[in-house]
Amino acid sequence: MKIKCIFILITCFLSNNSFSQHIKKSVQPEQVTKLFRSQEILPMKLGFSNKDIKKKTNDSTYIKTNISYKAEDGSWKVLAVKLRVRGYFRLGKCYFPPIKIKISKAAGKGTLFEGNKKSKLVLPCFPQKGKNDFIIKEYMAYKLYEIISPYNFRTRLASISFTEDKGKKTKIHDLKGILIEDDKNVAKRYGGKVIERTIHPLSQDPVTSVRNAFFQFMIGNVDFSTYARHNVKLLYVNKKIIPFPYDFDLSGLVNSSYAEVLVINDVPVTSTVTERLYRGFKRDQSIILQVRKEFLDNKTKLLQTVDSMEPFFDNPKEFLKAKNYISDFFEILINDGRFKKEIINKLRTK
Repeated sequence: MKIKCIFILITCFLSNNSFSQHIKKSVQPEQVTKLFRSQEILPMKLGFSNKDIKKKTNDSTYIKTNISYKAEDGSWKVLAVKLRVRGYFRLGKCYFPPIKIKISKAAGKGTLFEGNKKSKLVLPCFPQKGKNDFIIKEYMAYKLYEIISPYNFRTRLASISFTEDKGKKTKIHDLKGILIEDDKNVAKRYGGKVIERTIHPLSQDPVTSVRNAFFQFMIGNVDFSTYARHNVKLLYVNKKIIPFPYDFDLSGLVNSSYAEVLVINDVPVTSTVTERLYRGFKRDQSIILQVRKEFLDNKTKLLQTVDSMEPFFDNPKEFLKAKNYISDFFEILINDGRFKKEIINKLRTK
């Protein structure tokens, strides 16, 4: 069962589709670092003090530790790394903080992590029942976006034995985690660069922007801004400004235990976390309809990707919720009335 699912997953990612037809230069497998070429879950071992890493690290300060990972030959390899906390919302809310991993060129050479000087590690928020299913659903979102846009963060699911240092005691947690490549690696893959300044959404590439907006609507995510670069990076390539998103834990698809309704200027944007709201800007009608067709043409591949995640869930009910949530998105696209009401009538002008 698992072998069949992994085969479907890899087939979806490697197949040519209408989403990527506008790319002038195709991405070759060797342009993706070895760590992210495989879709197999990576066994890892990691240990540190949650208290220390939250208290002693910031954007420029790291702690030193080791990561162990299981190599292809079944042996365990040890890698010296530096870790720090990252993020804002999760960092302030969660027991397990989101992590930035830094690896020196010398330490990474010849290892699975070679070419990944920096990467992110997303862990569950709380040590609660069902914690890993939230991670699987967020990983699902990343993999769906790989089909939707060629400009994306490559990710890999990890199975982590985390030894928490609690002074004189230790506690072992079995966690799922998401390894996310650095945005500089994404830029390098396309001969572009990451933009670190504000660019108005209407100055960004129209087609890619609409694809991103449809994707965010599909997963029920309103916690992003292409203007403020909130949970979205901007890539300059081929004289275009390309948005590519990350961090989907507050989306309706994930529906995490700590998710809250987004509030802007003291007004809730939606009534519930799972309520969808299209937040894309008004574009030429032909582009909106083109992207609608692209999603419908790729419905089978997207739903196959969802199905391929089923063996990873601890709770089958959480998988069914995720599948039904994505399926409902396609019901909106198919129905002209719902499409007009929920997308066309919601196009933003400011």
